[in-house]
Amino acid sequence: MIMSDKWIRKMATEQKMIDPFVEKQQGKGVVSYGLSSYGYDARVANEFKIFTNVNNAIVDPKNFSSDSFVDKVSDVCIIPPNSFALARTVEYFKIPRDVLVICLGKSTYARCGIIVNVTPLEPEWEGHVTLEFSNTTPLPAKIYAGEGVCQFLFLQGNEPCETSYKDKSGKYMGQLGVTPPKILG
Repeated sequence: MIMSDKWIRKMATEQKMIDPFVEKQQGKGVVSYGLSSYGYDARVANEFKIFTNVNNAIVDPKNFSSDSFVDKVSDVCIIPPNSFALARTVEYFKIPRDVLVICLGKSTYARCGIIVNVTPLEPEWEGHVTLEFSNTTPLPAKIYAGEGVCQFLFLQGNEPCETSYKDKSGKYMGQLGVTPPKILG
């Protein structure tokens, strides 16, 4: 079952499920963020990892090299044409044991050819969410820090899961900042 604004507000304020939490959707002069009817529109922080080929690195998920990107702290991020960047949410999430969270990109960015990808937030996962941005256009694309980029939808299961992300000591548990890919050793 998808959870309503009332449930999201209660969980955010009582259980710190979303911190910081914006109770009403903000949208004047910005890409909107905050609580909506059946979801929460999260903001992108000002930390970015922009993929580059300056060092002729190979993007390898099993042996990821920091030479694959440049770090940038800024109020805006320019993603080169047909390129990619990582960022993180402003908000820190703590997902309940009986909830799975799905994320969808905001239409404002999608209509500009900017795709936001986030894998599901599993039961009892917590941390800053790493955001993946793809610029599918032949033009540079701009992302605005502190503004909305994606919407999280909270799906409550019919009962708590048998094994949560916390139970299996998931490799991205408690992540802070922008987290590149990693493989358990």
